[in-house]
Amino acid sequence: MDVSQYLEIFLDETGEHLESLNTQILNLEQNPEDEATINEIFRAAHSLKGMAGTMGFKRMQNLTHDMENVFTEVRAGNMKVTSSLVDTLFQTLDALEEYTTNIRETSDEGTNDNQRLIDQLNEFLNSKGEPVPEKKEEKAGEDAGSKAPEGEAGAASSDEKFRNVPIGETEQSVLTAAIEEGKKIYGLTVYVDENCLLKAARAFLVYKAVEEKAEIILSNPTAQDIEDENFELDFSLIVISEAPLEEILEGARAVSEITKVVGAEFTAEDLEGISKEGEEKEAEEESAKKDAPKEEKKESSQETAAPAAVAAVPAQADHDKGTKNAPAKTGKSVVNRTIRVDIEKLDVLMNLVSELIIAKNSLVSATNNDGATGSEQIDYLESVTTSLHESVMKVRMVPIESVVSKFPRMIRDLQKKLGKKLELYMTGEETELDRTVVDEIGDPLMHLLRNSADHGIESAEVRAQRGKPEVGSIYLDAYQEGNTVIIEVRDDGNGIDVDAVKKKAIERGVVTPEQADSMAEKDVINLLFNAGFSTAKEITDVSGRGVGLDVVKSKIESLSGEVSVDSKYGEGSTWTIRLPLTLAIIQALMVVVGGEKYAISLASIQTIEDVAPEDIRLVENKEVMTLRGSVIPIIRLDKELDTVSTKKPDENLVVAIARKGEKLAGLVVDELIGQQEIVIKSLGKYINKTTIISGATVLGDGEIALIIDTNALI
Repeated sequence: MDVSQYLEIFLDETGEHLESLNTQILNLEQNPEDEATINEIFRAAHSLKGMAGTMGFKRMQNLTHDMENVFTEVRAGNMKVTSSLVDTLFQTLDALEEYTTNIRETSDEGTNDNQRLIDQLNEFLNSKGEPVPEKKEEKAGEDAGSKAPEGEAGAASSDEKFRNVPIGETEQSVLTAAIEEGKKIYGLTVYVDENCLLKAARAFLVYKAVEEKAEIILSNPTAQDIEDENFELDFSLIVISEAPLEEILEGARAVSEITKVVGAEFTAEDLEGISKEGEEKEAEEESAKKDAPKEEKKESSQETAAPAAVAAVPAQADHDKGTKNAPAKTGKSVVNRTIRVDIEKLDVLMNLVSELIIAKNSLVSATNNDGATGSEQIDYLESVTTSLHESVMKVRMVPIESVVSKFPRMIRDLQKKLGKKLELYMTGEETELDRTVVDEIGDPLMHLLRNSADHGIESAEVRAQRGKPEVGSIYLDAYQEGNTVIIEVRDDGNGIDVDAVKKKAIERGVVTPEQADSMAEKDVINLLFNAGFSTAKEITDVSGRGVGLDVVKSKIESLSGEVSVDSKYGEGSTWTIRLPLTLAIIQALMVVVGGEKYAISLASIQTIEDVAPEDIRLVENKEVMTLRGSVIPIIRLDKELDTVSTKKPDENLVVAIARKGEKLAGLVVDELIGQQEIVIKSLGKYINKTTIISGATVLGDGEIALIIDTNALI
C-alpha cells in the first residue's frame, strides 16, 4: 500500500499535535499534577508515534516512542515533572519539528537519530525508580501499542474472533498439509485503536510484520476489504509459521495504534471444529443481516469491538469514557464539522468573487451611461456579490492563535538564556486575520518580543532600584478596530534611551550631530528601524546584529500595514502594528491625477480638504499646510507620478489627508471620483522598481487604475 498519498494529512496533523504539545508542556511546568494536561500530552505523543510509524518515519517514531514512555510513567504517578525534564521535552519537540520540516521539504525525515535526546529520556526513566510489577507489565504493553500479552490461550473467548473465520476446503487442505510437514498453524485477531485515522495503513503494517515470520493463508475481512477500509476495528488472520507464536504477536503489537493482538496455536482437530463453527455462524449472521436494519447492524458491530478495546486498555478507556466516548450515548456517530481546505482552492474562489465584482462594476458603469435601466438587477447583483465576498472572507479568516501560541515557549527559553525573570501575557488570540496575513506576521512579532525581552526588560538589580517587580512583564494584545487589526507588544522595562540612539546614529553616520540635536524624540526613535541599526553593546545569539526592526518594518509595510513605537524611558515601550483585515478586496478612494485614474486605500484616508493656493506655506523649502492647528506636509502626486496636473495654478487644491501611524500628510490630487470597492491585482514582475505603486485594479469600464501605497509616500 502506498502511504505517500497521506503525506499532506500527516503534515497537517503533526503540526497540530506539536503546537498542542508546546502549549500543554508549558501548562504542565506550571501545574505538574494536572491529570488532564498529562493525559492530553500522552495522547498527542501516542498519536504522533502512530502516525510516524504508519508513514515509515522510523527515527521520528523512535523519538516519540521514548517520549510516550516518559508520560506513561508520569501518568502512572511513578515520575515527577521537573524543570530539567521539561527542558528535555522541549528539545524533543524541536527535534520533531526538524523532522517535520525535512519531511515537508524532501519527503524524508533525514539522518539525525537524536540519540542524545533518546538517552536523556531513558535516563529520566531509570533515575526515577522502578514502578510496581503490575504497572511495569502494563507499561511494556502500552509501549508496544498494546497491553501485556494475555498468553497464547489466555485471552477471553470473545476476543478470539479468529476462531469464527470460515475455512474453505482448499484452505483446510493447505493447513492440514502444513501440520503434517511439522509447521504450526496460528490464529490471530488484531484490534485497531478506535481513534485511528488510517485503519487500512495500520492493517497494512500489521500484514507486513506478520509476513516476516509467517505465511498468511486467510484474512477476515478479505485483504481487499481491509485496503478499502471496509472493516470495523478488528480483523483476523490464519497463518502458517515455524516461528513461536509470541514472536509473531510481538511483531504485530509493535505497530502503533494497535490496542491488542490475541492469538492461539491450532491442531488439525481444532481446524475442523473452527471450520464447522465458522460455517454455521456465517449462515446465522447472513440470516440476521436480512432481518436487522442497517443502523442496528452497525451498532452491534461496534458493541462487539468495544469490550475488546476496554479489556485491552482499562486505564485509557476509563479516562476516555468521560470525554471522547460521551456523545456516543445518543447512538449517533460524532461528525467533525470542520474540514481542511487547500489555500489554492480558496484563492481560486476569491478570484471568482473578484471577477464577479468587476462584472458588477461594469454593469454600474453601463447603467450610468444608459440611464436607470436594470437598476433592480444591479441592486440584486450587488447584494449577492457583497454576501459572497463576506462569506469567502470568513472562510479565509483564521485566528492569530496559530501564530502566537509558540511565543510563551520562546519567552521561557529567552528567560533562561538572558538570566532574567520574564512573564508573557497574551489577549485577543481569537482575533481573526486573512490567512495570507497570518502566515507572514510570525517573524515580525517574534522580533518585537525578543527585542522586549533583551533590550526592554532590565536586569533584576536595575528593576529593584527602580522599585519594579522582579519579574518583567511583556504583553501581546490583539484586537479589531474597524477594517483594521491592531497588535500591540508592550513591556514594563527600560524604554528607549533617546540619547543612546542619537549617539549610535552619529557614530554610524546615519545623522550629523547638528541634525541629531534638532530631531524630535519620535524621529530619533524611528532611527531604530534603519537597516543594521542596533544599540546593543555586544553581539549575542539573541540580538546585537542590527537585524530585527528593519525586518519588522519592511514585512509589515509589504502587508499594507504600518508599525509605530511609543516609549517612555524607565517605564517601558509599546510597539503597535496595524494590519488590514484582507489584502484582496478593499474600499478605495478613486482619484484623478494628470488625466489618469488612481486608487488610494480608504483605510488610510482621514479627511478630504479644499485648500486655497495661498494657504500653502514653505517650511525648510517644503510645502506644508495648517489644518486645525497642525502643520501637515503637502505631497503633490503629479510630481511623484511624473505626470502633469490638469489643475490651473490659481485653482483650489483637492487634498486627501492620509495617515501613517502618528504621521499625517496631504496628498494633492486633480479630481475626486468617489468611493469604490476594488479588487487588488498584483503587478508581478512587470513593474518592480517603484515603491509607491502597490498594485492595480480593473474598473467597471475596463480601464486599469494603479493603486497608490500611502505608506511609501508619508
